[in-house]
Amino acid sequence: MNLTIIGTGYVGLVTGTCFADLGNEVICADNDEKKIKVLNDGGIPIYEPGLEELIKKNREKGRLSFTTDIEEAVKASTVIFICVGTPPREDGSADLTAIEKVSKVIAGCMNSYKIIVEKSTVPVETGEWVRKTINMFKEHSGDFDIASNPEFLREGSAIEDFMKPDRVVVGVESERAEEILKELYGPLKSKIVVTDIKGAEIIKHASNSFLATKISFINALSNICERTGSDINAVAEGVGMDSRINTHFLKAGVGFGGSCFPKDLKAFIHISETLGYPFNMLKEVEKINEMQKDLLIKKISDAVWNLPDKVIGIWGLAFKPNTDDIRSAPALDIIGRLIDQGAKIRAFDPAAMENTKAELGEKITYCQDVYDVAKGSDCVILMTEWNEFKEIDWQRVKDLMKQPVVLDGRNIYDSNKLKKMGFNYMGIGRS
Repeated sequence: MNLTIIGTGYVGLVTGTCFADLGNEVICADNDEKKIKVLNDGGIPIYEPGLEELIKKNREKGRLSFTTDIEEAVKASTVIFICVGTPPREDGSADLTAIEKVSKVIAGCMNSYKIIVEKSTVPVETGEWVRKTINMFKEHSGDFDIASNPEFLREGSAIEDFMKPDRVVVGVESERAEEILKELYGPLKSKIVVTDIKGAEIIKHASNSFLATKISFINALSNICERTGSDINAVAEGVGMDSRINTHFLKAGVGFGGSCFPKDLKAFIHISETLGYPFNMLKEVEKINEMQKDLLIKKISDAVWNLPDKVIGIWGLAFKPNTDDIRSAPALDIIGRLIDQGAKIRAFDPAAMENTKAELGEKITYCQDVYDVAKGSDCVILMTEWNEFKEIDWQRVKDLMKQPVVLDGRNIYDSNKLKKMGFNYMGIGRS
C-alpha cells in the first residue's frame, strides 16, 4: 500500500519506518529541511533503540523515502497519516495550528480518493475540523475519508510497541476506510478496536490520563508509606498482583514527564471543562505530580542542610531510559528549582546531554559518567533508571563525594547495603 507520513518526529518516523518494514511503500514528509537532510544523509534526528538500523534496511530496499515536498507525497499515496506536533498552550489546550496547516495542504493537492488519518494526539472533535477544513479548501472534487488512529508508542520501546501492540484503535465513519485500515494493520495480527472518530480521539487522552492517575496514586501512597515506616515497593507489589489493577505504572518515583502524559493530561482537563464537566480527579492527579517534585527538593534540603553553594549530582536527564527526550522531564524541573535556591549542578545522561545543553546552556556542569558527577558532590540524585546506573561501584562513589548522600528517585538501589556502607540513603516511599 502507498502511504505518506506527514511529520518525522517520534511518532511519524517510527510509524513510517515500521509500515515500510511491513512491506508498504512509505514517504515520510516534513517541512523541516534540516531534519530531512539528516535522514537522507543516513542519520537520525532522534534517539530510539533500533530505529536507525530499521530505517537503513528499508531505505536500501526502496520502501522508505524522505522529502520536504509534502504536496507530491500526498498525491503519490492513498493513506495520509498526520503526525505533526500538538503542543500545549498556556491554558492547557492543544495547539492544533500544525494540524490545520497540514489539512489545508492536503486539501490543495488531493488528486484522487484519500484517507486522512489523525495519528497525532488531538482533542475530541478535531476530526470534524479536519473534514471542514479540507472541504473548504479542496481544489478538486475527489472523495476522501477522515479517520483517527491514535498511537500508543512508548519512547525507548517504540518499535516493539508498534509491531506487537496491545490493540490497534481505528476511528472511522465509512466501511471503505475501515477495510483499508484493517488491511494495513492486518500483518500485525493484533486486536483491532473499531469505533467512530470521536471515540478513538477520546480513547487516546483517556488512556494516558488513566496511566498518569496510576502514577500519581502510587506516588501519593508513597508518602503514606514514608510516614508510617512501610516500604512502597512491597505495597506496590501487593496491590499490583491484583489482576484487576496489575503492576504497570505502579512504581513510585519523582513524577511523570515526557511529551505525552503532562500535555495530554492538561488537554483532557481542558477538553472536559470546555464540554461543561470539571474533571477534578485529573486536576488532583496533576497536582500530586507537581507536589512530588516539591517533596524531593525538601528531602535534599533536609539532607544537606542549606542548598546555597551545595553541589548536587544528577544521574539521568531524560524523562525515562532509552530515549534522549527531555520534554517535561522531572530532572530539568528539579534542576531549575535547585539552581533557583543557589545549588550547583553536576549531571550526566547517556543520551540526553546534547538536548539538555540546548535547553540549559552553561547553567550546569556536564560530566563524563556517574563517577564524574559524584566528584565533590554533597548529594547525588538518581532521576532516570538507565541500565548503566544500576551497577555502581559504591565505594568509589563514596570516596569521590563531599557528603555521602544518595537520593534514589526510582527506588532501584539496595537501601540496606548503602546504609551499611555509611551512605545517607533516601528513596521514595521507603522508611
